Amino acid sequence: MIRPTLTVAVLVCAAARLEAQTCIAQAPPANLWTCTANTSALLVIGDVLSLTLSATTTPLTPPAAVDYDAGFVANTGPTATVRGNRAWRLQISAATATWTAVNTEPGVSARANKPAGDLLHATASGGPFTALSTTPATVVSGGASVGTATNFFFRTTYAWAVDTPGTYSLVVTFTLLAP
Repeated sequence: MIRPTLTVAVLVCAAARLEAQTCIAQAPPANLWTCTANTSALLVIGDVLSLTLSATTTPLTPPAAVDYDAGFVANTGPTATVRGNRAWRLQISAATATWTAVNTEPGVSARANKPAGDLLHATASGGPFTALSTTPATVVSGGASVGTATNFFFRTTYAWAVDTPGTYSLVVTFTLLAP
């Protein structure tokens, strides 16, 4: 009589350790000793967006006399590639309202107030071109994609009377957003 009592005590202890899953196998025969318990997996997928620019600097062509006469010089800008698992939009803006100007010629001041709007942008080489602003402007949008590439083109405007010799720079900001 001691054995049956001992066997019951062992089964009660084993059941207490498996309280999250319960499985009962019955015998005989011994080949039917199988036990199956199920669980579930939970996965939360968040927004994943990626922006890659082909270059972090775009050298702009210095203007010649014909460019001053035309009023601008055209340049190819970077390519922005967006990857994402949801809808997105890409914006462009200037970090400051004016270009940074550094004097390069003795006795001639670089134009300290050259506006950011003197740099125009487009997503096609022939335009239409839009003046850059410190207010972000959406230039392209899309849905979930393994890679959507957008080429950017710039036109820098020049005027004989105001665009003096110097070195000029402007930070252009690309911002990727979920709508």
